[in-house]
Amino acid sequence: MQYSIAIDVMGGDHGIKVTVPAAIQILQQYLEINIILVGNEIEIKKSLSKLKESNHPRLTIINTTQSVEMDESPQSALKNKKSSSMRLAINLVKSNEAAACVSAGNTGALMATARFVLKMLPGIERPAIASNFPNRNGGVTCVLDLGANTDSTPDQLLQFSVMGAMLTSALTRKKNPSVGLLNIGSEDIKGNEVVKKTFVLLKESHLNFYGNVEGDDIFKGTTDVVVCDGFVGNVALKTTEGVLRMFGNFLSAEYKKNWVTKIIALISLSLLKSFRKRLDPRRYNGASFLGLNGIVIKSHGGADILAFKTAIITAIEESENKVLEKIKKQIKIESN
Repeated sequence: MQYSIAIDVMGGDHGIKVTVPAAIQILQQYLEINIILVGNEIEIKKSLSKLKESNHPRLTIINTTQSVEMDESPQSALKNKKSSSMRLAINLVKSNEAAACVSAGNTGALMATARFVLKMLPGIERPAIASNFPNRNGGVTCVLDLGANTDSTPDQLLQFSVMGAMLTSALTRKKNPSVGLLNIGSEDIKGNEVVKKTFVLLKESHLNFYGNVEGDDIFKGTTDVVVCDGFVGNVALKTTEGVLRMFGNFLSAEYKKNWVTKIIALISLSLLKSFRKRLDPRRYNGASFLGLNGIVIKSHGGADILAFKTAIITAIEESENKVLEKIKKQIKIESN
């Protein structure tokens, strides 16, 4: 069945130079997908001409010269940018002309606009940002919330847990994914009052609740889903990104020290490539804005073509696997 994905081509640090080539690669890989490019038509056509894809039959352009700046406030985007590429792409999801929207634009503006246009799913109080972290089991751990909310109530954390579990279930085919509550220790008595109350709610829920987990359990793959408030989640995310960059820089510096280490680097080149691929953050790009009545995927602002393509694939997988329907169904179960 043919369906469309809307792309905010003007969002992010690199804009059309990244978003359009990534969209073309998706069209080449997924024959059932149509792409709607939302942005400056003149610039989009220039990019398509360079790629020799000016007349692709599954490609549509919606013209706008208005865009949301990366440092623009959410309030300004909502009030003054009603014709921005971001807003129009989200509108296409609202009108069911697109199954999902993908943007590398300003996170705060994207969340505020998406929430205003699409509204929340029934039974969900706040949206949450979810993304996958690689773990040592060779799989991924879904972590949420990664920054949509700086503080959350126990009921909201339960809702986040439901959304994370249903997202993981839909994308990994696991019928009953395990859920862990991020805490400063595994014991029931650890944590602040919000975490303690959330523990009780999760224990009484229909979810496969493992119990409290610590930060290193994310990468151990102890549970399929790890839930926390957005303040803690965003700190964990940024810390992880920093450690990975530092590790990569240290490794590169060690191999460049002298001619001996350079020879060792050449000998182990295939191993290094495999290692780099396994931890390549571009292959995990694409955070889901869960809780909205529509699928919106946030790409990293500095994404290259591969990373942005990964974000589009995330949108495709969520659309095809009926993530919204699964969340709605499970929320009804928990509320009964």
